[in-house]
Amino acid sequence: MTTSTRGVASTRSTTPAVLVLEDGRTFRGRSYGAVGETFGEAVFNTGMTGYQETLTDPSYHRQVVVMTAPHVGNTGVNDEDDESRRIWVAGYVVRDPARIPSNWRARRTLDAELTAQDVVGISGVDTRALTRHLRERGAMRVGIFSGAALADEETLLARVRQSPQMKGADLSAEVATEQTYVVPAIGPKRFTVAAIDLGIKGMTPHLMAERGIEVHVLPATATVEEVYAVQPDGVFLSNGPGDPATADLTVVKAVLAKETPLFGICFGNQLLGRALGFGTYKLKYGHRGINQPVQDRTTGKVEVTAHNHGFAVDAPLDAVSDTPYGRAEVSHVCLNDDVVEGLRLLDRPAFSVQYHPEAAAGPHDAAYLFDRFVSLMEGQRA
Repeated sequence: MTTSTRGVASTRSTTPAVLVLEDGRTFRGRSYGAVGETFGEAVFNTGMTGYQETLTDPSYHRQVVVMTAPHVGNTGVNDEDDESRRIWVAGYVVRDPARIPSNWRARRTLDAELTAQDVVGISGVDTRALTRHLRERGAMRVGIFSGAALADEETLLARVRQSPQMKGADLSAEVATEQTYVVPAIGPKRFTVAAIDLGIKGMTPHLMAERGIEVHVLPATATVEEVYAVQPDGVFLSNGPGDPATADLTVVKAVLAKETPLFGICFGNQLLGRALGFGTYKLKYGHRGINQPVQDRTTGKVEVTAHNHGFAVDAPLDAVSDTPYGRAEVSHVCLNDDVVEGLRLLDRPAFSVQYHPEAAAGPHDAAYLFDRFVSLMEGQRA
């Protein structure tokens, strides 16, 4: 039986570690989690809470996450807050890991969980300086090295530069379910939704189930025939990692052609955008955190939202666009940098957002979008 870590100090590592960015900048610290080496895209997350949900978000696959909040691990790790079956980050960078995690739900220290899942990390790093560097230079490849993986900086830099880039990476199938599974409706069943798992988080089907939706979660490779075999009232496109330019749009276009209500989140927003004929592009350093201001242009309301995306849709902000499926417009926009944060079709029942209305541990300003999806299905049924 697993016991709580409350009041039990975790041992701080004294093993040296080094973080090497592909432009040659290095940061030295101590190993945190597993000892060894790892490679990925260096990105920063501005959330001050919810690190367990961040770690288990499949959209972070092949990314090394830098936490801008200085203290990480204060509440340990519990058995309830995971968003998927495992930790997906390629590496983890923190400044001051908690010495004594304390929370009534804690079962393990974060350090122990990272070690158990073989996630290589580094602590004792000036994460403020590292974040400023990434803001100025952009997200880039990175390596973390400790223990036997340590070598001279020239050798380590060469290894970082040999690692794969995020642009052009097709990753959804690597994180998605291999077999269809069903999340039953909570209470009376009202609708059936086919959810394409591109890296879905556990909270998403749960929030739909709370609204009386039976959710059939299908693999990323699901065909049009497999999607419609569940007789869906609506189709959902999930979040996920990688470059949207690599994705197959066959299912998305078929759903639009059949006028089945469609809702997409994050990667799903990018796929809808590409199916409508818009391009996508890689952001300089992306949006990652739980404090991003977004305006819903349909209501004028400003929401504090959770984000995790390095790509965005290239669509005109102030014009209605003609697409193969009717008129489309930008429905949401980020107030920090005017990045497209949502799309909606005016002539068919389809919309999407770039951020995460299913956010856990918050904020919950955008949970109404699931109700908007229900309204689309109600309208189509009527």
